[in-house]
Amino acid sequence: MKAPSQPDGLEALTALILEVFRLNGRLISTGDRLVSDLKLTSARWQVLGAAALAPSPQPVAWLARSMGLHRQGVQRIVNELVAEGVVVLEQNPHHRRAKLVRLTGKGEQLFEAASRRQKPWAKRLAKGLPPKTIVAAHDVLRTLHERLELAEFAQ
Repeated sequence: MKAPSQPDGLEALTALILEVFRLNGRLISTGDRLVSDLKLTSARWQVLGAAALAPSPQPVAWLARSMGLHRQGVQRIVNELVAEGVVVLEQNPHHRRAKLVRLTGKGEQLFEAASRRQKPWAKRLAKGLPPKTIVAAHDVLRTLHERLELAEFAQ
């Protein structure tokens, strides 16, 4: 009986990409359930987190870029969060039309509540995985992301 061969680089990368797609879907659905009673979705939580973790208030376009999303989709979510008093839009001294997104006190509390849920969930998810393995996976995904940012791969 012939032993199964190791996949070549192209096959391995394709399998990794398909697994990332499946993981993304599962992360979104799990995240939705984790924060649903906070009136958040994974998408809203992601935008809230990008604003919360930014070193200073950022324009929507910058938040979108940091998350790898389209500005229009992030703008729609920011508008919803503004209407709910979770974020405010402030004047931008560097650009008249590109307002800066800043969390309100309500937004900070909401982000903290979501983070308190995320930490034990992440701890359970990581159980049994050696930190070196997680770091190696992160390095591969970051490298692929950086390559996709280059114009020659963005086709």
